[in-house]
Amino acid sequence: MLTARCLCGGVEIAVSGKVGPLVYCHCSRCRKASGTAFSANVNVRRKYWRYVSGEALLREYQSSPGVYRAFCSRCGSPVYSRWDADPDMLRLRLGLVEGDPGRRALAHFFVGSKAPWFEIADGLPQFDGGPADHADEVARRFGGGEPATR
Repeated sequence: MLTARCLCGGVEIAVSGKVGPLVYCHCSRCRKASGTAFSANVNVRRKYWRYVSGEALLREYQSSPGVYRAFCSRCGSPVYSRWDADPDMLRLRLGLVEGDPGRRALAHFFVGSKAPWFEIADGLPQFDGGPADHADEVARRFGGGEPATR
C-alpha cells in the first residue's frame, strides 16, 4: 500500500495495487505544472486509488484538449493528471508518495522540449517525444510494459 499526501496534508490518497512504470516527463506543461525541470509520474488504475481525505480540496484544470491536471486548492500541490482517452487511469505525481513506490525510472520523455538549463546525467534512455510517439522502441527496450502516457 502506498500513501500519497499533498504539502499541507489535506489530500491523502491510498494506492492498493501496483503502480505503472515511473517516467520523467520534460514537456513544457509538466515543467510549468510542477515548477521544476521535469515531473516524476506513475500511472495508477482507478480501482487501486482511494481518497483517505481531501477529495473536496482538489481542483482540476484542462491543460490541453482532453487532459486534466488536479491540484490541492489549499497548498497548490500537483496531485495527478487524467485524460479522456483513458478514463481508468490517473497519473500520480510521485513527489506526493511517502516511502518507496517499488519502481525505478524507466526513461526521460519529451526531452526535445526539456528546460535548456537542465542537463540529464543519469544514463536513462531519452526520447524526444512521449511514450506513444516511440511505442515500438519502448516495447522493444522495456519488454512491452505499460508506459505512462500524456
